[in-house]
Amino acid sequence: MQHVLIVEDDADIAHQVILFFKASGFKTTHIMDGASVVAWIKLNKPDTIIMDVMLPNQDGVECLKQIRQFSMVPIIMVTAKVAEADRLRGLELGADDYVCKPFSGAELVMRVKAILRRCSAHESPVYMEELIEVNTDDLTVRIKGQQLILTKVEFDLFSLLYHAPNRVFSRQYILEHLQPSNFDIADRVIDSHIKNIRKKIKHLNFSPKIVGSVYGAGYRFDKQQIG
Repeated sequence: MQHVLIVEDDADIAHQVILFFKASGFKTTHIMDGASVVAWIKLNKPDTIIMDVMLPNQDGVECLKQIRQFSMVPIIMVTAKVAEADRLRGLELGADDYVCKPFSGAELVMRVKAILRRCSAHESPVYMEELIEVNTDDLTVRIKGQQLILTKVEFDLFSLLYHAPNRVFSRQYILEHLQPSNFDIADRVIDSHIKNIRKKIKHLNFSPKIVGSVYGAGYRFDKQQIG
């Protein structure tokens, strides 16, 4: 039974959403406080999340940002705001979909089903910490338990992409991010560092192409390649 986490501080809305999902055969959990969301997800690992933007103690956008540091679980954001800029911001930060209140419970269920079908043919979503560990204290990366030997520049570059999955970083942005502590970097060698990182990942017999290219735009950590 697939497990849906519903993060909504309005009890009436949450109740209606829960009824729709239970009627469709889903297991549900309801959380009302944004401050407890991240810790709960790390322990319970739901199959998908429906999350309101406006939450007490910690808003949904901040929850989304923190979740995307360790998990690729599908997330649908719910908001009373209708401005396109708000929707785009959520999608840019890694939301899989966005719905505005008032919404149809039946449509929400169908959106979740569609996302889960696309993810991994009914398998549970893969959590990045199960495959990849990035330790900023000792500057190490482990993939499936194997250490990925990176230079300081390569580590900084990989860490930048990893901690913002699916966000596209331009070469100029990468250069500006790395330059303060790596004075020998030039824009023309960013591609070379990416190429070296990919070779080292391939050497570990890890097949997903997690460091992706977006033609004419830059590079990203491609979370869709995992799970």
